[in-house]
Amino acid sequence: MTMQVAPRQLQSFASSVTVVDGDSAYNTSAEVAALIEANTASNAFALIWEKTVPAQQVIYWGYGDPNQQRNQSFNWFAAIDAGTGFEDGTLRLSLTNATRTNSKVVHEFNTANMHTTTSTSLVTAQPSDINSKAPLPLQALVAAGEDSLLQLHFKTASATTTVDQCNFSIGITIVQ
Repeated sequence: MTMQVAPRQLQSFASSVTVVDGDSAYNTSAEVAALIEANTASNAFALIWEKTVPAQQVIYWGYGDPNQQRNQSFNWFAAIDAGTGFEDGTLRLSLTNATRTNSKVVHEFNTANMHTTTSTSLVTAQPSDINSKAPLPLQALVAAGEDSLLQLHFKTASATTTVDQCNFSIGITIVQ
């Protein structure tokens, strides 16, 4: 008797990542804030967050379709000195292979357009209106496979006194 195995059917679903989804050196607000603060004056992109893709998954930045305005990820990012102000600049989304020999920039955001104007706390910095968040449809041309890395790099354009808190929500598509 011959055993037959059903062909595997890949399923995709929309999700999002926040600070706590990062690998161990990048999974708290304080760790990410410290990395941003350490590179404030460097005028260069610095790695501030990364996540290793789990086994049997492929991950894309963004989700949805740009032709359907409400069917895509709406994202926010805030790096703040609580009660004082925002640290703004360019947030770069990239995918890097497991050996760190090949990295692809997928998208860049001006972070001044990704938060409210109230820097009291991360709660008040997070936009509640979808129209105030930055859209990112599925970036289908490049994906990260098992053991590859989703990475965020940041370059400061407008500094605050001392960055002490950071969080974000950025859409991804997971295929498994």
